[in-house]
Amino acid sequence: MDSFHHRIRCMLAFFTILLARTSDAIIDLQWDVASDDTLGRSPAAQPVITINGMFPGPLINATTNDIVRVNVFNNLDEPMLFTWNGIQQRLNSWQDGVSGTNCAIKPGTNWTYAFVVKDQIGTFTYFPSINYQKLAGGFGPIRVNNRIVINVPFPKPEAEFDLLIGDWSFNDYKDVRSRLGASIDVPDMMLMNGKSPYGYSKSKPYESFTVTKGKTYRFRVSNVGTILSFNFRIGKHKMVVVETEGSYTKQITMDSIDVHVGQSYSVLVIADQDDSDYYIVASPKLFNTTDDSPLVAKGVLHYTNSGSLVGGSLPPGPDPWDINFSVNQARSIRWNLTAGAARPNPQGTFNVSNVTLSETIILHGSEANINGVYRNVVNNVSYLNPVTPLKLADYYVNGTGVYQLGHFPIDSVKAFAMYDVSVVGATHKGWHEIVFQNDLTRMDSWHLDGYGFYVVGFGDGEWTPKSRDTYNLYDPVVRSTVQVYPGGWTTVYVFLDNPGMWNLRSQHLKHWYLGQELYVRVHDDDPNPAKENPPPENLLLCGMFGEIKAPGGAPEPQPGW
Repeated sequence: MDSFHHRIRCMLAFFTILLARTSDAIIDLQWDVASDDTLGRSPAAQPVITINGMFPGPLINATTNDIVRVNVFNNLDEPMLFTWNGIQQRLNSWQDGVSGTNCAIKPGTNWTYAFVVKDQIGTFTYFPSINYQKLAGGFGPIRVNNRIVINVPFPKPEAEFDLLIGDWSFNDYKDVRSRLGASIDVPDMMLMNGKSPYGYSKSKPYESFTVTKGKTYRFRVSNVGTILSFNFRIGKHKMVVVETEGSYTKQITMDSIDVHVGQSYSVLVIADQDDSDYYIVASPKLFNTTDDSPLVAKGVLHYTNSGSLVGGSLPPGPDPWDINFSVNQARSIRWNLTAGAARPNPQGTFNVSNVTLSETIILHGSEANINGVYRNVVNNVSYLNPVTPLKLADYYVNGTGVYQLGHFPIDSVKAFAMYDVSVVGATHKGWHEIVFQNDLTRMDSWHLDGYGFYVVGFGDGEWTPKSRDTYNLYDPVVRSTVQVYPGGWTTVYVFLDNPGMWNLRSQHLKHWYLGQELYVRVHDDDPNPAKENPPPENLLLCGMFGEIKAPGGAPEPQPGW
């Protein structure tokens, strides 16, 4: 009974906090998610996952500290979830929308996500997180705008454009997932906002943005693909990088920028050329293509007084195989220490120059054969998805029967590849060093839900403690997805002040689906409700707790569940 009363008090405290936020907007959205085979994005006309008939899905346009509620109606023929890539879900991993935190939304049913974009600004995306569904779409943009009381470190642009770019397959995602193996599936096309490259087909639309000479525009560019990094550029126009995944960056001018799977950037573009049309291009990295390849995304920057169509050669980019170019550019993306972001105090108030590390976690991403089955592994462990979400098991039975802490090797590689439910226990409010080691011959990128991490270093070969001598501890950028180059390493620092069960994964869809992920359990035994929100009233139950919806509040665990 005491436990029951404690949880009621937790819930009342949570709703009191929400009601107190009278100055923050509540954004109510209803999404009808369906499969549409009439959009004709490819010759095969494979089904596309749409939201309210749209592909890509609708923009979530929020402001710092807004409350977002998304009522998802699943009209697919299989379960689904959405995750909010880069939204930190402060004190609220119940809304994270991955298999380890949420029961899936069953076909023909609906469920409402409710979360606060607490103390965040920036450019993000959302997408389906289970069943390989991201291959078929379902993704869309998220903007979190500054509150008007916070100065933005650049003048207000004339307009903002969301630009979702990613590789695309002509094959049905269910067919692709059924035959995943060691071979690399080459995508068929690169799309811009769901549209085919310019010139690909007269019967299919291409993406175009209209600008006025002399005006400045903000492009929010995201890689929503599944495997390919790309280099983004606009013919005869330079771009100024100003933000990435919730952090304002030092403003540097570039001819082009590499964007890796799962990443987002904001760049400012001045329409300072002659009135004409110009190519917008995204060409794949570590891949050979020609200008007319469907794997080169092409759109148009159209000046209002342009009297000519775009034509001629595409604007040249860097050698797609030049890793040194990409690494050096990545090192140049640094934190703007003097700008405020979600709060008025400068970003540089928070720094890593003198932190004391609680723990070092070294993660080798690679591949293995387990009992004749091809899998992706982390430290030779391939994640085994349990039928009961980790968060439910953690809350009700302390993980018993679902996972065990201490099994996953945080700084070594298992001698033999194996399956396991990989959960790492981490120190609440401790600084952690995470080293991502890419043992593959292709690009990878890693993402941590619930946090932004400080990207302190990149290197080639095997990471060693001596590698710390190369770290940038003065102004490393803070973001939630970071690239790891073939045969190399990337190191991040993260302050684990957000309790919950958080997914740490490869953003490459095949790697993720085949086991390259784990969960970080950030826990504090102090039951103070400010530590973590209680379960939502509409909590879905599944696995050992039965497939029912919790009636009127968080359920009490029952014997035998």
